[in-house]
Amino acid sequence: MKILLTGAAGFIGSHFAETLLEEGHRVISIDNLNPFYDPTIKEQNLREIKKRFSSDQFTDLRGDIRDTDFINDVFKTHHPEEVVHLAAMAGVRPSIADPVTYQEVNIRGTMNLLEAMKKYEVSRMVFASSSSVYGNNPKVPFAEDDFVDHPISPYAATKKAGELICYTYHHLYQFTIVALRFFTVYGPRQRPEMAIHKFTRLIDEGKPVPMFGDGTTKRDYTYIDDIIDGMIRVRKIDSGFHLYNLGESRTTALIDLIRMIEAALGKKANIQRLPLQPGDVNITYADISRARKELGYDPHTTMEEGIERFVEWYNRVKVEG
Repeated sequence: MKILLTGAAGFIGSHFAETLLEEGHRVISIDNLNPFYDPTIKEQNLREIKKRFSSDQFTDLRGDIRDTDFINDVFKTHHPEEVVHLAAMAGVRPSIADPVTYQEVNIRGTMNLLEAMKKYEVSRMVFASSSSVYGNNPKVPFAEDDFVDHPISPYAATKKAGELICYTYHHLYQFTIVALRFFTVYGPRQRPEMAIHKFTRLIDEGKPVPMFGDGTTKRDYTYIDDIIDGMIRVRKIDSGFHLYNLGESRTTALIDLIRMIEAALGKKANIQRLPLQPGDVNITYADISRARKELGYDPHTTMEEGIERFVEWYNRVKVEG
């Protein structure tokens, strides 16, 4: 199958591209390599893919999902049979500083793809949503049927809006759409500003580690291999609109995360205590019973195992330069 994958140069996208290619699919990659973090990291991700797969298997296109003409040209020229939409402006705190860009990319960009699907008769999409849509939900763990109309950051609001827009196109045009709410994904190639990568680098370099709050905030951290497994499993769905949490369904306190990284690195953290930031939630915790039942999703990577694997990758990349 020929699959259009947006955000293919990023953390999750590059891993998923490799998996699709290994399964024999053709992948048409769209990425604009924006400078949200160092674009050379994304370029390296693409180089790793191109080392293993030919240009007939992997098509690398540079462009912006906000560019309607570019998106239409991709569909017209390459004839994808399916869209996996991972491209987005990510991050809670940056969205508070620049909400308009988040709206343009995450909402208008998604609309452009759905309109092109309608025009060129492509009827299937997998959409990357986020656990941030749950906000400070007092009910834990978070289930897909929970009330999620109180987002506490522009990023969360755009992801909820994306889910609603996807449902609308399913209703109007009978698209098959699967929306996936990812819970704090980590592992090799993780974005450098995300907590696990950032803390690992700061502890390794002996620099202060900013800890927002008293260290008791909790996250449901999900190892990349488990996320990719869930993404592959939704490919068997051939009709309807579906919404799934993809997480580990375990929580780790911030201070415990720091201690795990210390143990894996063999170095102590210089913790800098700071107040909680606007938009941060107290806990994320996935109820994955729907994904278990309907998909056979069964995440199994413990935090200790995942952190050790991440630190091994971090040390290897550091040596390789």
